[in-house]
Amino acid sequence: MNILTVSPSPHIKSGITTQKIMLTVIAALIPAIISGTIFFGPRALFMVIFCALVSMITEIVCRALMKKEGTVSDGSAMLTGVLLALNLPVTLPLWQAAVGCIFAIAVVKQLFGGLGCNFANPAITGRIFLLLSVGSDMTSWAVPFYYKHLPMLGLFEASGSTALDGITGATPLASGNAELTQLFLGNIGGCIGETSALALLIGGIFLIISKLISPVTPFSYLGSLAVLTFAKVLITGGDMTEVPYALLSGGVILGAFFMATDYVTSPITAKGKLIFGIGCGLTTFIIREFASMPEGCSFSILLMNLLTPYIDRLTKTKPVGARSASKERA
Repeated sequence: MNILTVSPSPHIKSGITTQKIMLTVIAALIPAIISGTIFFGPRALFMVIFCALVSMITEIVCRALMKKEGTVSDGSAMLTGVLLALNLPVTLPLWQAAVGCIFAIAVVKQLFGGLGCNFANPAITGRIFLLLSVGSDMTSWAVPFYYKHLPMLGLFEASGSTALDGITGATPLASGNAELTQLFLGNIGGCIGETSALALLIGGIFLIISKLISPVTPFSYLGSLAVLTFAKVLITGGDMTEVPYALLSGGVILGAFFMATDYVTSPITAKGKLIFGIGCGLTTFIIREFASMPEGCSFSILLMNLLTPYIDRLTKTKPVGARSASKERA
């Protein structure tokens, strides 16, 4: 009796699904969502839910217009909305947040064929789109605990309103006046999800332990940024606290653990992940030091997303027994 079954790969299958992966990543973001709500009030939580719903509705509409099977149940659109919300200031008007979600899902994701076909991380691209379109509102940062002084702040309040003029300030990267303890715990101005390094590290370590992400990319990203900042301090004679300052501020930890590790837009091989992480760290350092903006995390990840196909080609593994085309002809 023939008990050998011949079939195409994959030959080893696991019970993990796309939906489980997406929901697990969202679960890993819960500490950051909770800390954002504590520091910036209930509007932060509302912003996360709002962006998730808009992203899911946009995907449903896009799939219907393209007459393709619905994919909203896989959780990827929800994750995109959550990540984008965590990259936004709590004072951003909701209509602008909705535009960012629609751009991320409709243009960056669905226009190129849906999940697995997008060339860049949708949440990162949505944030950059808003940063370039409504830069003033995207760089108006609320001071933590402002909601205690403005209990009647409306959900649709715009950041440029008179009510918010007295409660906004610069981010630590721009002002340089925050303490390391504040950066670690999150008691600083910034985006909803980037302020608490502790909350992000809890989620990132959870993803590594769950083996959903490889530690190569985030560690090489953070490590290369730390080494470059350390070299700068040695050359310029600055303060060594600049190294942890560079790592704990500006959303680098959020980007390193939750967006640079995106399955679709990051390299597959371990060598590729290492190159990708180092490239993100190098680009972030260059933008921070030599560009006209203090933050470079989003732009660095987007740039490396565009280089991912070339990194994969450069670092692809050789199948066992495979021979080059020249040897085959010989």
